[in-house]
Amino acid sequence: MDKNFDEWNKFKKVLNEKQNIPFSNIREIWWCSVGVNIGTEEDGKNELFERPIIILRVLNKNTLRIAPLTSKEKSNEHHFLISYLNRTGSVILSQIKTISSKRLSRKLTRLDKKQFEKLINKIRDVI
Repeated sequence: MDKNFDEWNKFKKVLNEKQNIPFSNIREIWWCSVGVNIGTEEDGKNELFERPIIILRVLNKNTLRIAPLTSKEKSNEHHFLISYLNRTGSVILSQIKTISSKRLSRKLTRLDKKQFEKLINKIRDVI
């Protein structure tokens, strides 16, 4: 599969200059420009190189710990099944990372506390 690293690098420069950093909080699900990545690391899609993510921790207003989501329903050691906005998807536990808040595009929703607590417990078990 061909990956468009050149277009991602151009867009990444635009993101880096972004001045309006959105306010975000834990449990929120956002569209996020995760980019084009190496090998089996999760890539974004469309012209903004986006995919949905869940915010696991706000380290400061500029830095977040996140996990990407997939629309595929998987429940195993590396995935955690969640429901939001009348859809089901999976948190990709093996792809947790720290990102700049500049990558956030638009907020989708906020995961309910009960599901989030189960997710955090699953992360603790995996790590």
